[in-house]
Amino acid sequence: MSTVPWSAIVLAAGKGTRMKSQHPKVLFEVLGKPLVSWSVDAVRDAGADDVVVVVGHGRDAVASVLRERHGNLCRTVVQEEQRGTGHAVQVALPAVSNAEVVVVCGDTPRLSAAALRALVAARRASQAPVAMWVSTVDTPKGYGRIVRDDGGQGGIARIVEEKDADDAVRAITEVNPGVYCFDRAFLVAALPRLSSNNAAGELYLTDVVALCRADGAQVADTTVDFETTVGINDRQQLAEAEAWAGAHRRRTLREAGVTVDGETPRIDADVVVDEDVVIGAQVSLRGKTHLHRGVKVDVGCVITDCDFGEDVVVHPYSVCDQARVQARAIVGPFARLRPAADVGEGAHVGNFVELKKTTLGAGSKANHLAYLGDAVIGSGVNVGAGTITCNYDGIGKHQTTLDDGVFIGSNSTLVAPVRVHEGAYVAAGSVITDEVPADAIAFGRARQTNKADAATPLRARHQARKAKTSST
Repeated sequence: MSTVPWSAIVLAAGKGTRMKSQHPKVLFEVLGKPLVSWSVDAVRDAGADDVVVVVGHGRDAVASVLRERHGNLCRTVVQEEQRGTGHAVQVALPAVSNAEVVVVCGDTPRLSAAALRALVAARRASQAPVAMWVSTVDTPKGYGRIVRDDGGQGGIARIVEEKDADDAVRAITEVNPGVYCFDRAFLVAALPRLSSNNAAGELYLTDVVALCRADGAQVADTTVDFETTVGINDRQQLAEAEAWAGAHRRRTLREAGVTVDGETPRIDADVVVDEDVVIGAQVSLRGKTHLHRGVKVDVGCVITDCDFGEDVVVHPYSVCDQARVQARAIVGPFARLRPAADVGEGAHVGNFVELKKTTLGAGSKANHLAYLGDAVIGSGVNVGAGTITCNYDGIGKHQTTLDDGVFIGSNSTLVAPVRVHEGAYVAAGSVITDEVPADAIAFGRARQTNKADAATPLRARHQARKAKTSST
């Protein structure tokens, strides 16, 4: 296809009343990605070098998401009053920089970049002022109908919206998916001629098709699968799009050398998965997670915005959020990595262990029932079962530092700020409030006292009280 640049207009100003929400419709997500971003990415993947998004309802929120996700790759214009698709394009057209314009809707997550390229190619080959997608569907309710010349066998004569259609037109199964490629000069001349004399009282973009024919020109069209064209108008359609996109994502990953267990894993659109990764059943991979080669994530894990190095193993039902796990480390089962957790190469984070804003050095282990918060832990450290860092004093957070080779006995309490220097030992059951020197052994517990033969009278008193209670 020619490398001549073209522009895209994404229509994203509507409220989406059938979603029954104050949330802008185009910000509802499919696989963790806003609807409008699916449309922006599709036109850019197809070759648009200039993208203008028309915003209206929830404009600030939509514009903010677009800036965050796309930076300067698209611009926004505001449709102050939503007066129809024709009016939206009128608002956007002055901002368009190229002589050729593709128009798509901002609620169509299934748009195909290849089909969009074919549409541009069709308009260029025909030199028609307008080219458009057409699709055939058994149940065309809600869609504008394609009316053709010569009893339905000729070129496109006009598009009739369902609200304005009679029974004969409603029986037509060829529909308008709402994707067009225009000669910009034609649009400049045609848009002022639109009329709101219709059932909706709006300016329909679809009416430019009849204007094109009235000017003596033809309308080019390309046929696309109806599945590609489906937009989102309600929560059911959103769920269907999520299911479709999820199945497509899993299939694409399998083709790329990833093992995905069945149809239950959810893998967001922005997640990066390298070859030889294994994803277990009911796993949820969210946000900007990256699983490097050889990672194994077992059943039921929820992983959000994490980076897992090569050959990491995550055992079942672990929850990880904004964490980094370096190569060959092991996490779980039932572990929790909170934001800013950094697990070093070959380290172990075991069952019911929680890390928050903590670095666990290479080869270090916290295998059982521990909370490690605001800690810097060196390499080769052993953290015993039941250990906690007391990092919060009710006012601020404080740091615990465990240097290389430290051994922390089970059920230890480390009261921050505190440091245990290299090679030191902390005896099991200790409460550590002071610095522990290198290679020292710290005991922070009361001396044990045994009272000989005290258990027998204790049991006797208990049994007597129990008998007295039963008699009353």
